[in-house]
Amino acid sequence: MILTLTPNPSIDATFQLTGTLIPGGVNRLSSATSVAGGKGINVSHAIYKAQHSTLAVFPAAAGDPFLSLLDNTKVPYQCTPVSDPVRVNTTLADPAGETTKVNGVGAVLTESDITAMEKTLVEHAQQADWVVMAGSLPPGVPENWYSHLVDLLRAQAPNVKIAIDTSDAPLLAVAHDLEKHHADIMTPNSLELGQIVGVSGTSLEAEALAGNYEPVIIAATKLVKRGLPMALITLGAAGAVLVTDNGVWLATSPPVTPLSTVGAGDCTLAGFVMGISDGLSPERALALGVAYGSTAVTLPGTTIPTPNQVDADRITIRALV
Repeated sequence: MILTLTPNPSIDATFQLTGTLIPGGVNRLSSATSVAGGKGINVSHAIYKAQHSTLAVFPAAAGDPFLSLLDNTKVPYQCTPVSDPVRVNTTLADPAGETTKVNGVGAVLTESDITAMEKTLVEHAQQADWVVMAGSLPPGVPENWYSHLVDLLRAQAPNVKIAIDTSDAPLLAVAHDLEKHHADIMTPNSLELGQIVGVSGTSLEAEALAGNYEPVIIAATKLVKRGLPMALITLGAAGAVLVTDNGVWLATSPPVTPLSTVGAGDCTLAGFVMGISDGLSPERALALGVAYGSTAVTLPGTTIPTPNQVDADRITIRALV
């Protein structure tokens, strides 16, 4: 089973614009959707659609509209009760696939709320092959909480593999604690990788788009040398790079016409973890992950692809080291 934790779930509202976003002006919509979202939720959704075993853990109040939206997906979940409502994240997407996001703050969690989530996570981790901890942390949760959860899982579910996908202050806290509390894989994008190692993430992606992946490899290798077994760096149209102690691989997809990038990174992580869980080699799991991510960007809003929409054979894999 692949267990996911989403500490800060969201109702993802996507507004598809008829044209380019006009700040301060009148914008018209071609469609509007609302779905249950959050990074871990999206990972579980992709896994469920692939008919793999998964369980999503998250906090939400009884009767929250988020729960009705999640029920519509049939994704199995375990909810820990809180008082505040699930936040709403709004995405404005234009016809060219450019997205503008406005993310809500999230429910304030008390110490007892946090303890309840920890207990639920550890309990279900006993039956899991992987635990994917993903997304931002809501108010009330310490910035280094993911590192604390790594310690809990190592102590009480020592055989489980751990993936972390987060950003900003929680990401920097995970990176700071890497030698003592490392996961099995982290999946930063170029901007997040730049934050960790202190370089321009924009430059990293620009170099990759120009065909020079060495700066990304150098930056990601720093994480591996500090104890991280696998660093999966997503690079948008430039593909993704996987760095491990045993090799470095680049995965690229044929050009696609993007509709929305929301959830694409989550789908990449879901595909990769499913691949590793199924016994694929790291490079073939990378191909599956990039196939999921590149398919997701061609779908509207936070639409999660089904396996019959995903073709890992169209992904080009190249060993770089």
